[in-house]
Amino acid sequence: MLLRHAPDLSEREVTPRDLYLNRRHLLAGFGGMMLAGAGAAQAAVKSPFSTDETPTSLKDITSYNNFYEFGTDKSDPARNAGRLTVKPWKVKIDGMVGKPGEYDLDDLLKGMTIEERIYRMRCVEGWSMVIPWNGFPLASLLKRVEPQSGAKFVAFETLVRPSEMSGQGGFFKILDWPYVEGLRLDEAMNPLTLLATGLYGESLPNQNGAPLRLVVPWKYGFKGIKSIVRISLTDKQPATSWNIQAPQEYGFYSNVNPEVDHPRWSQATERRIGDGGGLFAKRRPTLPFNGYADQVASLYTGMDLRKFY
Repeated sequence: MLLRHAPDLSEREVTPRDLYLNRRHLLAGFGGMMLAGAGAAQAAVKSPFSTDETPTSLKDITSYNNFYEFGTDKSDPARNAGRLTVKPWKVKIDGMVGKPGEYDLDDLLKGMTIEERIYRMRCVEGWSMVIPWNGFPLASLLKRVEPQSGAKFVAFETLVRPSEMSGQGGFFKILDWPYVEGLRLDEAMNPLTLLATGLYGESLPNQNGAPLRLVVPWKYGFKGIKSIVRISLTDKQPATSWNIQAPQEYGFYSNVNPEVDHPRWSQATERRIGDGGGLFAKRRPTLPFNGYADQVASLYTGMDLRKFY
């Protein structure tokens, strides 16, 4: 059984002991560079959707990132994201909803039950982590804004602020900004789909997508759009940034599938960050839907997942 009811663990029990004891040192050491959005403790209830796998260290989670708005190297987000201003923060919700508007994030969070969810995260590049997120189901927010009957998809958009997001400036741009992503509405409403506001019991670090990011644990990590400023409901499949950039490599669905290789590498195995050995670490088999098949495989009944990759 891949998922179990999480025990009543304290933050000290969930966090590796050396990291727990050195939490403030880590936050101070990294924080001057990139944890401008972090530090405030987040009270969270345990979730039955958490995996019992050992979480990746805070250091690895916050220093090994893809967030091209701050640069293309894995260390660039940690080095450059500290300049991002995350308070105040507004999220525009529009399209096919009964209650459109531009909402202050603090208002959106009112009445939301923040949960700790320890999820596997699988990057399309072939590496993985186990991350203790704090957040709330996306479905809770969508129900609040009242989707119209014809809505079929949810589109997301990231902040554009080149003055603070260094990767968005300059002549060469790896992507057209803003970064955009999307889900089918039933995927968005699935209980596993999370809007994350923190990790390891504290506010979300800037380089991990502060102050609000999407987490869809059965899909490749690039579907987890960061620093969200807009959520739109629509009856048409929305464009997504990596599908625009390289449609032959990155499909709309992007479900973790060990049987469908990336055109340039196998997806059959993965390298768990923190296992030791660096690029030469022992690899582990990739699980269909990243191990969440029992919860989500029914969403794709009858679909050819080689075509709808």
